[in-house]
Amino acid sequence: MDFLMSGLAACGACLFTNPLEVVKTRMQLQGELQSPGTYQRHYRNVFHAFITIAKVDGLAALQKGLAPALLYQFLMNGIRLGTYGLAEAGGYLNTAEGTLSLSRSAAAGALAGVMGAYLGSPIYMVKTHLQAQAASEIAVGHQYKHRGMFQALTEIGQKHGLVGLWRGAMGGLPRVVIGSSTQLCTFSSTKDLLTQWEIFPPQSWKGALTAAMVSGIVVVLAMTPFDVVSTRLYNQPTDVQGKGLMYRGILDALLQTARTEGIFGMYKGIGASYFRLGPHTILSLFFWDQLRILYYTYSKR
Repeated sequence: MDFLMSGLAACGACLFTNPLEVVKTRMQLQGELQSPGTYQRHYRNVFHAFITIAKVDGLAALQKGLAPALLYQFLMNGIRLGTYGLAEAGGYLNTAEGTLSLSRSAAAGALAGVMGAYLGSPIYMVKTHLQAQAASEIAVGHQYKHRGMFQALTEIGQKHGLVGLWRGAMGGLPRVVIGSSTQLCTFSSTKDLLTQWEIFPPQSWKGALTAAMVSGIVVVLAMTPFDVVSTRLYNQPTDVQGKGLMYRGILDALLQTARTEGIFGMYKGIGASYFRLGPHTILSLFFWDQLRILYYTYSKR
C-alpha cells in the first residue's frame, strides 16, 4: 500500500508540474556546448519560454511527454517513497535514542532513489525526447521524431536492444542520488524539528507543507547541475550501435559543459527547475505524507 500511495501522490503532483518540466528540458538543452552569446536564445526565461512554446507549438505542447512523465513518476516515486516510507515506519531511520538519524535518512533516500530511477530510466529517456520536440524555429538540442511513448520504446528497443533502452541510466543516477537523499533527509529532519519544537499540532498538514517547502529549495540547489547533464545525456544523438555521439558519460558531460558554457551553464534552467521541482517536491511529499496518515489512521480502526 505504501508503494501505491507514493506513486499516486507523485502522479498528482506531476499533472500540475509537467509544463514546467517541458520548459526546464528545453532551457537545459538551449545553447548546448556553445559559448554564451554565440547562439540564439529562443527561451530567455521561464515566463518567456511558456509564451514562446504556447505561441509556436500550441498550448497542448506544454503537456508534451505527459504519459511517460506520469508513468515514470508512478514507478520511480512509488518505489522511492514507498521504500523510504517502509524504512521510516519500521524505525530503521532512528537512533537508539529514538531520534532521526540524518546519515541513515540520507542513505535510505539515496538507495531508494537509485532503485526507482534505474527501473524507470527508459521511460525518463523517452519523456525527455518528447518534451524536447519542437517546431524548427524554436528547436533546441537533438530532435527525435517519436510519435508517442510506446512507439518510441518499441523503436529504440528494436534498434539498440535492452542496452539502448537503458542508455544514459548511469548518468542519471547521481542526479537522483543527490536529489532523493537531499529531499527525503531534509523533509524528514525539518518535520522532526517542527514536531520537537511543537510549532504545529501533531500530524498537522501545516508541518508537512512547511517541511516540503524547505526540502524543495535545498533539492533545486543541489541537483540542478546533475539534472542539466542528465537531460543532455538522455537526449544526445546516437550512432547505429546506440552509443552517444556527444558525451562518453556523466563526467565527460560535466567537464564539457563547464568548459564551454561556464559555471552558469551548469545551472541552465534553474528558474524552471525551481518552479518545477519546488512545487513538485511540495505537492508529492505533502500528498504522500497525508495519504500515509489517512491510511494508517483508518487501518487501525
